[in-house]
Amino acid sequence: MPLRTISKKKVRQILELLDEHYTTEYKCYLHYETPWQLLIATILSAQCTDARVNIVTKDLFVKYPTLESFANASLKELEKDIHSIGFYHNKARNIILCTQSLITNYGGEVPSDLESLISLAGVGRKTANVIRGNIYHEPSIVVDTHVKRISKKLGFTKEDDPVKVEYDLMKILPKDHWILFNIQIITHGRGICPARNPRCKECFLQKLCQGAEI
Repeated sequence: MPLRTISKKKVRQILELLDEHYTTEYKCYLHYETPWQLLIATILSAQCTDARVNIVTKDLFVKYPTLESFANASLKELEKDIHSIGFYHNKARNIILCTQSLITNYGGEVPSDLESLISLAGVGRKTANVIRGNIYHEPSIVVDTHVKRISKKLGFTKEDDPVKVEYDLMKILPKDHWILFNIQIITHGRGICPARNPRCKECFLQKLCQGAEI
């Protein structure tokens, strides 16, 4: 059965409850010190947990302390360094190509505009929006698995394609919650609303959630 169109009032009520229960401060779960480190960490995080990425990058960023060290890295060696991440063949290749492009085309700086970011190897809209939101504080919506799944349950979208979900959320969320929504929903998805066993009876959003299991 298709989800009903959600009202602006209900969106506002949901956001107020999220603000009340979770931080309204911006928080990035990936560990980094520089913009290019966050870019690499986000590339690594595709279909992998942030916790696992943070374990790997703790040593990775010591071994490769500069953009140039990644750009000049041995593909086979980098693959070994990130082997536990998953999809390490593609990720290692993309990291080398991405860092080479940053040096050659952007003077070693991570660009802020969406078009330039998604031109980099291994960077899609999700990764680009992580950079735009966390580094440049540009209002950006990051659609990860938690955001897509819970947005559908709440009635914020009917779509499965992440880009379509992003556009739906851009229409109904105020810009001051574009970055915040992702942070709050990740926390909610990891705690109260995991995919396999959502704790709907304990959820403060239950009465407002179209997909709640009562």
